[in-house]
Amino acid sequence: MPAWAFDLPELMAQLARQKSGEANFVEQRFVRGMDGPLDSAGTLSFTAPDKLARRTVSPRPESMVVEGNSLTLSRAGRTRTLALDSMPELQGMVDALRGTLTGDAQLLQRHFRSKLGGSAANWSLELQPNDERLAAQVKSVRLTGRQGEVLGVEMEFVGGDRSVMTITPARGGAKLPSQ
Repeated sequence: MPAWAFDLPELMAQLARQKSGEANFVEQRFVRGMDGPLDSAGTLSFTAPDKLARRTVSPRPESMVVEGNSLTLSRAGRTRTLALDSMPELQGMVDALRGTLTGDAQLLQRHFRSKLGGSAANWSLELQPNDERLAAQVKSVRLTGRQGEVLGVEMEFVGGDRSVMTITPARGGAKLPSQ
């Protein structure tokens, strides 16, 4: 048995080292009642401490930008801005990503119970909602990665829908999530 085991504080320290990044993503959404997955692709960017951007290019252009407490959605020339704290369920999902990307275990634990598996070279972080409003919509969030990079995000929703995102960091070792 090794003298040291890979644990959550070690993962959070590795993730916290990266202050910004860009990546490409491919996502498949499996929606109950539909024959096949809904595919989308685009780019992700992150700038610590709290800016996330998801720009979808396929099947149609749209964007979601989160900065601080503000969420801005844009599609087909229309833009809508919302306060995250007015939607606790959405804030929980955003905080799962921000908490992981910034290496902020306290932010994660505000909304989720966490279980880390694997090693630094190939880790998996399982998040189970501990907030009842979030748990009424999201069954689990699973982030996977290597060292300080997030390479996948899988979300399972109450009712059977799920989203599987594969992330390819841009050159230079950027790390990112989505949604």
